[in-house]
Amino acid sequence: MYDVVLLSLASGAPAGSDTCGIGGSCCGGTDQQGAEQVTDRSCAEPGTRVPVLACGDALTAAGARVEYVTARSDAEIDDVLARLDGPPREDGLTWPDPESKTRVVIAAASGAQIRAVIRRLVRRFAPPPSKRPADLDESRTVPDLPALGVLPLDPARAGTPDDLIALLGLPRDPAAVAAAVLGDRIRRIDLLRTDAGSVTLDGTLLAGKDADGKPLPWRGRVQVDDAVLSDGEEGILACAVGNAGGYAQLDGIPLLSDADPGDGTVEVAVAVPVMTKARFRRPRLRIEVRRARGRAASVTPRDGEVQFVDDGVAGTLNRKRSWWTEAGAWAAYVS
Repeated sequence: MYDVVLLSLASGAPAGSDTCGIGGSCCGGTDQQGAEQVTDRSCAEPGTRVPVLACGDALTAAGARVEYVTARSDAEIDDVLARLDGPPREDGLTWPDPESKTRVVIAAASGAQIRAVIRRLVRRFAPPPSKRPADLDESRTVPDLPALGVLPLDPARAGTPDDLIALLGLPRDPAAVAAAVLGDRIRRIDLLRTDAGSVTLDGTLLAGKDADGKPLPWRGRVQVDDAVLSDGEEGILACAVGNAGGYAQLDGIPLLSDADPGDGTVEVAVAVPVMTKARFRRPRLRIEVRRARGRAASVTPRDGEVQFVDDGVAGTLNRKRSWWTEAGAWAAYVS
């Protein structure tokens, strides 16, 4: 039978604060390269222990040995993930154990908290370029990461456009999560890595707004593989970089057409205001949406900062940001 760790991310911020204090990588803080300041307001509220305990009871009833861990720092997350390490390798790399009898369940109140754990998982198992092993797939920078259970703690998010659990097809009920974790079915899911040292599970939406919340066009170069969606000379209302479909629309404008977290590609869309002219008629403004798919994408703001939301976390981008697809890099237990 399995040892199961139910991992929750606790708020380390002072009472009354809106941010989570998981070392800058959970719900708030500064990116390791200083490129973004992020804040997420969806940290777990009191009462979310109920589904955690329900899941734990179901696991225990099925014969699993259950441990409850509340992480308050990256180091404490790392301590849990270390239990998924494989035996020592001759090359000295830390590598996941495909035969591990330990399973980890993330009790998450938001996609940002799931991302926080996945980011630490990537940092643990991604080999440095100078030590790339021969048994690593040529198309990847990380091995197949260990499967994780995901226990959602925010029922209000169910059915919303940014419901990551639904987008990934994962179980939601605590008993169903427990059954999946003790089963043998997993779903391998694409992962977007970034040149800022982070990861994206769902997607990123870049869209400026003024003080009144009205759309504020910004300029930037947007490229997907060899396709240039914007050369930086025209205004952009929004740019969506999608792995799943959480940012498929903005204010009724259809952006992503069919983002699929299992197809090995990233879908990118830009919405550009275009003025059309016709004889004897007033000029009309229409929104042109350009889309492309590929293995990698980049956005380079041209005029200062542009606002963005990445997996539910808000921030500003002031320099080039690149994403690339790691096909099937992480996995989750499914019913």
